[in-house]
Amino acid sequence: LISRDITENKTLSEENQRLRRYLAHPRDLDSFIARSPAVKGALEMVEAVAPLDSTLLLTGESGTGKEYFVDLIHALSPRRGAPLVKINCAALPETLLESELFGHRRGAFTGAVADQPGKFVQADGGTLFLDEIGELPLPSQAKLLRVLQEKTVQAVGGQKEVRVDVRIVAATNRKLAEEVGAGRFREDLYYRLNVISIAIPPLRERREDILPLAEYFLAQFARQMERPLPRLSPQVRDLLLRHPLPGNVRQLKHAMERAVALGKGEIILPDDLPEDLNQDRPGLCLGPAFHPGQSLRGALEHFERDYLRRALEFHQGRRLETAQALGISRKNLWEKLHRLGLEDL
Repeated sequence: LISRDITENKTLSEENQRLRRYLAHPRDLDSFIARSPAVKGALEMVEAVAPLDSTLLLTGESGTGKEYFVDLIHALSPRRGAPLVKINCAALPETLLESELFGHRRGAFTGAVADQPGKFVQADGGTLFLDEIGELPLPSQAKLLRVLQEKTVQAVGGQKEVRVDVRIVAATNRKLAEEVGAGRFREDLYYRLNVISIAIPPLRERREDILPLAEYFLAQFARQMERPLPRLSPQVRDLLLRHPLPGNVRQLKHAMERAVALGKGEIILPDDLPEDLNQDRPGLCLGPAFHPGQSLRGALEHFERDYLRRALEFHQGRRLETAQALGISRKNLWEKLHRLGLEDL
């Protein structure tokens, strides 16, 4: 009875913490910084599928904000009043993974001093987020597939199966189709998870969002550290827009945290940024990428849109100054912005 009370208190404490985090940082579409067409398309998918119970697979590079999308999906779903439980499949050894997912009974293995409900049971009625699903070992994949098919779980060392009602959202930075071909991921589990797929674009494909995100993080950390809100210098703004940012949103966020913590003035200078951003490496200025099936006209239009946006960002939205720097008239600049859908910048 004492063990059961401890387990129940722990579960209630975890649910209370999740609720506090959600109330402190509510998720909705309006709170998401999204100016680029790439991320707007992903958000439209989220809005369409959030009310459903279909299994979702989020794909994207590390640091693109997949967990934020999961929070948003849960907050917009009918299950938002129930728990959102998260587990990182790459962070646990195989020996503990099944216990975390399905739970265990007292005495099932050394150290199992009390019954422990697994993540499936904890998420009953809500959403279960399986992060880094591509790292799941093959034996665990087989057991997960059975749970998804039967919708029942059996704790390690237990005899009874427990029916659970959870919505599964999985995420990976791997190309699971290639993992299936290499024999590292079960094909049947892949198709069970890949009911609806949402691709989260990397930051280099949503450059319209880089500076708004940077300014959002600056304000966030300035408030947390109780410091005056600094501004990005033109040099830093240009550097951020030119950099490939392989670490995506996570890299940008950490850079702004460091800038607020170590910056000495009211303006963020290049020296306030981490070395991986600040060093002048060849290849920082990205040219247009080749996309099979895209016409030359479409590629040129995409490049023109990106170039004009970056020029406006560099000149902080000043139209006349931007036009003069580009060697065109202000009227010509306005016509281009209107044609390319950039008039709100």
